[in-house]
Amino acid sequence: MKIARWMNRGALEEGFVEADGAVPLPDGITVADLLRGGLAFAHEVHAATVGRAARALADVELLPPVVPAAVRDFAVFEEHVEGMSADAQGRPNVPAPWYESPRFYFTNPHTLHGSGARIRPPATERLDYELEVAVVLGGEPGEDLDPAEAATRIFGYAIMNDWSARDIQGREMNVRLGPAKGKDFATSLGPWIVTADELADRIDDDGFLALRAEVSVNGVLTGADLLSNMAWTFPELISYASRASRVVPGDVIGSGTTGNGGCLAELWGLAGGALVPPPLQAGDVVSMRVERLGELVGIVDPARMHPHEIPPARRRPQPRARSVPARE
Repeated sequence: MKIARWMNRGALEEGFVEADGAVPLPDGITVADLLRGGLAFAHEVHAATVGRAARALADVELLPPVVPAAVRDFAVFEEHVEGMSADAQGRPNVPAPWYESPRFYFTNPHTLHGSGARIRPPATERLDYELEVAVVLGGEPGEDLDPAEAATRIFGYAIMNDWSARDIQGREMNVRLGPAKGKDFATSLGPWIVTADELADRIDDDGFLALRAEVSVNGVLTGADLLSNMAWTFPELISYASRASRVVPGDVIGSGTTGNGGCLAELWGLAGGALVPPPLQAGDVVSMRVERLGELVGIVDPARMHPHEIPPARRRPQPRARSVPARE
């Protein structure tokens, strides 16, 4: 099954994608309901939509296929980390702690975009894409899940583009925080959720999803990799995310950026800092294709967001008692 959300003549609809059509869910049922109910419930609802009128996909505006409870994004492709950690001579220096356990950050669930959306970046000179695949969780919430239990929470998969302003990100992470404003302006997800049962035949003997992923800018291929090059499996990522914590239906968990050109910054690092290929520019069309998951498209909008000015940090004395009289 393929599950999507879309706008049809100004109205929000949710449902199943069948060939070139979008079939709405029965009244009162949402994608969130399907996720909470799990795959068996989703199949029951799907059977009930057989024969219902479909909207042409070409006539609707695709939205992110889920309104996520949370978005965690990992970094589990060693080749990507090599490029991002390279020195001025292009020599990689992967930090030893990276190999110890998977690492992730939380990104903004309120700035998700569907396929075909125009992305308004902040005022940046180094706009970048990141080619990823995400799992969408369903079924029961879970805490401290082992990998086998975590695997049962995978409802489906979608392509993910973690848009990045690398200059802003670099300044933030110099103070050992972030990424924050270098990332949270936009994430693209879609074009739909492909349910886990559709891809069961592509899980290899080690538990990795064996699919080819590629990205192009304005029709020129810039990166391609296999998802099976991940250092940890998706169930292992979910297990780690749930450690001393909680995962719930609707959570989105990204693989992190693929290697071999999964983002421009990786290529810049291996080139010793040279911006080749160049950062994304206004009007660029970024297309991500993952076999059996579809194509996720994002367009860089010419209108950039410029920040309201705030002052630099004020250097303050360090009083230890209140310096303003208490009000009666």
